[in-house]
Amino acid sequence: MTTTIPARSLAVEGDIGVLTLSYPPVNALSQVMREAIVEGMREANANPAVKAIVLICDGRTFLAGADITEFGKPPKAPSLREAQDQIEGASKPVIAAIHGTALGGGLEVALCCHYRVAVPSAKCGLPEVHLGLLPGAGGTQRLPRIVGVEKALDMILNGSHVPARKCLEMGLVDALVPEGELRAGAIAFARTVLAEGRPLRRVRDNDDKLLAARAHPEIFAKVRQDNARKFRGFPAPEANIQCIEAAVNLSFDEGLATERRLFTELVAGTPSIAQRYAFFAERKATKIPDVPDDTPTARVAKVGIIGAGTMGGGIAMNFANVGIPVVLVETQQAALDRGLAVVRKNYENSAKRGRFTTEQVEQRMDLLTGSLQMEALADCDLVIEAVFENMAVKKEIFGKLDRICKPGAVLATNTSALDVNEIASAATSRPEAVVGMHFFSPANVMKLLEVVRGAKTSATALATAMQIAKKIGKVAAVSGVCPGFIGNRILAARSAQAQAMVLEGAMPWDIDQVLYDFGLPMGPFAMSDLAGLDIGWSKETSKGATIRERLCEMDRRGQKNGAGYYDYAVVDGTRTAQPSEVTRGIIRDLMGEQGKVARAIGKEEILERCVYAMVNEGAKILDEGIAIRASDIDVVWVNGYGWPVYRGGPMFYADTVGLPTVVARLQAYGDRMGPGFTLSPLLERMAAEGKSFTR
Repeated sequence: MTTTIPARSLAVEGDIGVLTLSYPPVNALSQVMREAIVEGMREANANPAVKAIVLICDGRTFLAGADITEFGKPPKAPSLREAQDQIEGASKPVIAAIHGTALGGGLEVALCCHYRVAVPSAKCGLPEVHLGLLPGAGGTQRLPRIVGVEKALDMILNGSHVPARKCLEMGLVDALVPEGELRAGAIAFARTVLAEGRPLRRVRDNDDKLLAARAHPEIFAKVRQDNARKFRGFPAPEANIQCIEAAVNLSFDEGLATERRLFTELVAGTPSIAQRYAFFAERKATKIPDVPDDTPTARVAKVGIIGAGTMGGGIAMNFANVGIPVVLVETQQAALDRGLAVVRKNYENSAKRGRFTTEQVEQRMDLLTGSLQMEALADCDLVIEAVFENMAVKKEIFGKLDRICKPGAVLATNTSALDVNEIASAATSRPEAVVGMHFFSPANVMKLLEVVRGAKTSATALATAMQIAKKIGKVAAVSGVCPGFIGNRILAARSAQAQAMVLEGAMPWDIDQVLYDFGLPMGPFAMSDLAGLDIGWSKETSKGATIRERLCEMDRRGQKNGAGYYDYAVVDGTRTAQPSEVTRGIIRDLMGEQGKVARAIGKEEILERCVYAMVNEGAKILDEGIAIRASDIDVVWVNGYGWPVYRGGPMFYADTVGLPTVVARLQAYGDRMGPGFTLSPLLERMAAEGKSFTR
């Protein structure tokens, strides 16, 4: 956090006072900035030469939101409310001059100004819901009064950043001024306000846009119904809705009181604490202790991708989306044509949904070049291998890349589990250039990128992978080399418990339901059906030794052919999973062959064995140095596997439960955990010492 003292200055140009604030890097509304606003407004109000006031910021943005590092700490005066009162209660028109972004508290301050102008590139929004919060400085009360209830619900519940031109249409800003001319444009607007004798327009006093909603309370019921799945498990959306209902049905001051009460409840609650933790964890994950920020990186102007299948095509889209040319290499023309056609179809579907124009589809496709020759990768700065998981194939590819690629090129493998060290050392003469870049499917959608650091991976190769991850919009976390890396290794520990409990008496749908209720998008068996049970299965070598093998032998491959662990029926055009008597029979038969008798397994045991096994594996990963920090493990699971962000991640969740409790429960389950399970010495030690992973 910066210790820079905020600068404020009041310049008087004719009869316009220009109050300029500067608090690098983002003009955050910390205590010192709030103080600068209060003092600056008092000075401007007291100056008889000043007839109107322009509030403007130096740097790359207008006022940022509140300093979330202050949350949970004793409040320091002046409050944001005091700063807002100085603006809203001014006896002279106050005009907010917005550039960059006006988000959160920044927009709430702007809403207290009597007028707002912005440059076309500016964006406004109230994104607090993403931190498990609500706008706590009047945003839920003022925004619906200026843009209407339905637009306010949309902005606040989605936390969207709204472009300035749309803000103008909505009435959120009063005028746009040319780029680069914000100060002059705001002063000119202020003079117009004075010349026309416009009133001191206080948003809080205008209820006109609330009247329609008062007559139609079903607006709120519909929002709840339409977003029930999206809001599942999150308390903040409902609190935000209640605040906007208060804006409609109560006085402004009563609405503010409702907002303050609900904000106080949210900010102290575990879900918001978890979401704020996750916010900082993502930023911390980019920091690698022995790789300084000034480490040289390769300039990535062209990317090569080997494999044009689902994964390779999805990876290619990430780079085309940010304007980086890509060469896609395949072994057969049909496979190459099919891969490029799938990419085009994905882009065209996005265009149909209005995400971008048809022209932009063509611009992206023009950045993709197909080839059947590895030599086409000779001038690429980064090459990513994205073929199927076979070590011999990957080593052969990297051997060819070693001969073809130019010096300084970064060579990446998209393996999800294989030994990056073996690929690097056995197949190349430049193991320092080799790094793992594990994308998650679908690669053009999923946010996570596991960057795998091999034993000989150079700081430059690692820093390049992390830098390019940010450029293509990924959340990156570094992993060392081990089977499954961070994410899939922990997934395997959970899967082992799920499979074991099925052969003890729990049904797959029982286990899935518990994990779904916990907040995960789906359980392990539904996930297997979605991915395809036959991935990695061979008819020739299958021995019917597991439930999965028997399902595949019966041609139950998962969702793709309508039967797997579940039966799938299409109801009203939607594929619906139903418990399968076939699967139940297979489980009972296998249990009988193994001499096992089914027992009742409660929801608590299902949850604890699955989740605490994950925590235990995470502790081992930390102890082995595979993960740099516990929060990196949580970043992987939140962004790659759908762990509910309101629970922070498995390591954060363990801290909320208490490590002594986790250890005690794992010890209590004893042999049920299976012969391959061992308790992490680090977990035991931390529990005994009263320590935590993330706090």
